Amino acid sequence: MADRYVLISTDSHAGLPAAGYREYVDSRYHREFDAAQAEAEAMREAAENDDHSKFLREWNAEIGQHGGMKGAWDPAVRTKEMDHDGVAAEVIFPDADAAGVGGVARTPFTAGLGSTGSDDAELTLAGAWAHNRWMAEFCRNSPERRAGVAIVPVHDIDAAVAMIKWSAEHGLRGGIMIPTAWGSLPSYNHPVYDPVWAAAAATGMPVHTHSGVGPNDYGVTPGLIAIYTVEAYWWAARPLWALVLGGVFERHPTLKYVLAENGAWWAPDIISRMDSKWEGDHATRKFGPAAFRSGLTMKPSEYVNRNCWYAASVMFNTEIDRRYDIGIDNLMWGSDYPHPEGSWPNTRSWLAERFGRVPEGEVRRILGLTAAQVYGIDLGALAPTVRRVGPTVADIHAAAAS
Repeated sequence: MADRYVLISTDSHAGLPAAGYREYVDSRYHREFDAAQAEAEAMREAAENDDHSKFLREWNAEIGQHGGMKGAWDPAVRTKEMDHDGVAAEVIFPDADAAGVGGVARTPFTAGLGSTGSDDAELTLAGAWAHNRWMAEFCRNSPERRAGVAIVPVHDIDAAVAMIKWSAEHGLRGGIMIPTAWGSLPSYNHPVYDPVWAAAAATGMPVHTHSGVGPNDYGVTPGLIAIYTVEAYWWAARPLWALVLGGVFERHPTLKYVLAENGAWWAPDIISRMDSKWEGDHATRKFGPAAFRSGLTMKPSEYVNRNCWYAASVMFNTEIDRRYDIGIDNLMWGSDYPHPEGSWPNTRSWLAERFGRVPEGEVRRILGLTAAQVYGIDLGALAPTVRRVGPTVADIHAAAAS
């Protein structure tokens, strides 16, 4: 495979059309499921506007020749689209249609990307079980290419631990996704979660938070979407410093944590600031050094480099320009399939544009080799696929070299 790149998307999505999830939901929740789906459809219709309708027409026309959104739940169509884009394997999150562009439902009871610790504990768990059951089935098709991520609510610690063990036993080797925002629950630095971190570490399952949650305290006001897009990264990044400064990686040194679809442009400055506090800069004098070193035997950056990764998805030039500050071995690419803000169905040209000027060895790590290590993906099993569909070194670097 010396002449080809191994592409492993660390941020892809899958999910069923609305009616399809019903059979995976425990029957005692069918009434609530039906009511929630009706409400979601009404909200979708109410949110329609001229700009959105125009975008839908353009997007559906673009992806129509690629099977539309069927790849969100049909493994045959999905494999065809992975081959089209040169993607050998992928880490798969829920909510293939979180923005309402393709007629695919969100995970039942908002247990997916929009979940927070303030959601109804019982229904969130029911929705997570429904999606995880389906995802385990979905990943049995071409299992060497699919690493499904299990949704694990943390309202009930014992239930979360049981779900982690079940997910590991049922082939969801992509790891687990916990709510990005803890809401009314204790923050993630709290020792109450130690059994969850211990179970994830013991099974080798990376823990994820995924961008998507934002504040809801500004209502329907001017600048709503713009404000959300500015602030959303912060909510997804917040668990990082809670886990690091809360000593979670000190207590669980083999735990893997991945921030998904949240870029990484912000990371070097925040981590540098954490280090300066740990080291005792001028601004820390009034608190005393113990306040910033409690439970930590290493600098924050050392925990990040050892335990944390960024599934930075369709990263911008900012991440590529700052890759050394972020950490070459901590930065991973993702196509965000099938979200319209992702690189599909134009991944090959997108990669050439963004990575053509980056040295080959670094590109190999960012596009796939680091992900293979984090998720335990068998490169030998992927070799026939890579030889068949992987982009060549020339494909990505030819334009930059000319």
